[in-house]
Amino acid sequence: MEIVEIFTDGSCKGNPGPGGWAVTILNKGEDKPFAIIHGNTLHTTNNRMEMMAVIEALKYIEKNNLRNKKIILHSDSNLVVQTINLGWKRKKNLDLWCQFDSLNSDLSIEYVWVRGHANNRWNEFTDKIALDEAMRAQKESMKKGQVAQNPEPADQQQLF
Repeated sequence: MEIVEIFTDGSCKGNPGPGGWAVTILNKGEDKPFAIIHGNTLHTTNNRMEMMAVIEALKYIEKNNLRNKKIILHSDSNLVVQTINLGWKRKKNLDLWCQFDSLNSDLSIEYVWVRGHANNRWNEFTDKIALDEAMRAQKESMKKGQVAQNPEPADQQQLF
């Protein structure tokens, strides 16, 4: 069975602040990704960007019919991987966790934690793209004269 490896990462300039996320997708053993997707947000947190990267990866899997392949998703966010694998309690970003649950419900994905900044080629590659996106969002935020605000929906702030 063909194995697809996915590397996700999120970055934030300040926490909260402008942030970016990135996803790199390649066939295991190949030297070139077949997909790189990325984006940014003006007001966010690092954990939200880590989650957005995973969510966007799941959307890509669904949209591009990859569900028949073995998928290994690598993230350097221990919080994200352990919440998925060990069922850690979800305290924040419940809107994103709901999206994750909806997208992940019919998929069989192996979620693997990878140490960040430890010379893992594709993690480092993805990290650089996420950081570039965060810097792009920071520049946009400065152009608009905006100041980072708490990105969580107000109703969820009341819960915790």
